[in-house]
Amino acid sequence: MNIGLFTDGLRDLPFDAMLDWCAAHGIETTEFGTGNFSDAPHCDLARLLESDAARAEFLGAINRRGLHLSALNCSGNLLDPDPERRSKSQQVFRDSVRLAQKLGLDTVVTMSGCPGEPGEPGRYPNWVTCTWQPEFQPLLDWQWKEVVEPFWRETALFVADQGVRLALEMHPGQAVYNTHTLLRLRQAGGENVGANLDPSHLFWQGMDPLRVIGALGEAVFHVHAKDCGLDADEMALNGSLETRVTTRAWEHCIPGQGHDENFWREFVAALKRAGYDRSLSIEYAGPGADARAGIEQTAALLSRVRSAMIEEGR
Repeated sequence: MNIGLFTDGLRDLPFDAMLDWCAAHGIETTEFGTGNFSDAPHCDLARLLESDAARAEFLGAINRRGLHLSALNCSGNLLDPDPERRSKSQQVFRDSVRLAQKLGLDTVVTMSGCPGEPGEPGRYPNWVTCTWQPEFQPLLDWQWKEVVEPFWRETALFVADQGVRLALEMHPGQAVYNTHTLLRLRQAGGENVGANLDPSHLFWQGMDPLRVIGALGEAVFHVHAKDCGLDADEMALNGSLETRVTTRAWEHCIPGQGHDENFWREFVAALKRAGYDRSLSIEYAGPGADARAGIEQTAALLSRVRSAMIEEGR
């Protein structure tokens, strides 16, 4: 597997300086944000989509440094109930898929989206995560049958026509947030719909990423290397469902800070058993001032994991 980077983690560096830093610090593949939840610090989506010369320059700068392009990332709420936000989000998504095709790239990372409720256009998504109170189940049924599945059935055809696969991140706040919902959407959209597996979001929901990998198998299309630390005392007191930002039972962190190196060995081994042999894309989570050190530490950990597995014959 290759050690990669979602380049938003180095948003303070200009494009060329960012690539130079990656090449000098053990990064082998690059994933670029193109918009929506990303501010796209290193990718001018419109310019790259319109210009053959711009695309050649973009790919040339990556390849000259011995790097490779692993994915485009346009994660956002593609099913936002607010019409204006939804339209903008879907346009970025479709343009990102078109750009991937033009770049000869087969993977676009995004999210499933989360609708609101029936009736007049609203402004806010409604994420249903339990069966009680009684209004929740009819709302969830409506969201999936009238919005989520129809959109992704149609969209998956467009994506397949472009020769691209969709790696959907299982993310709280979205219709797809766990194994069951990912597989439900894959059933609706077809085999070019799979997962961007980010274990950090699974940890705090109480899932075992190794079990999830085993259940998804060949549906794992892309991987984010990001960890999550859990505060046992706060978890015992208030649990993982939390609306406070500064006081909660979990926090994203770099690999090794939430779960030790042995876990990451087992994580990579599980991916290999599932047939995944692509990028481990570091998604830095932490203070911006510490980004370079955090990314460097993560790359070093992943390199040790990879070397140890080769020595063990795994």
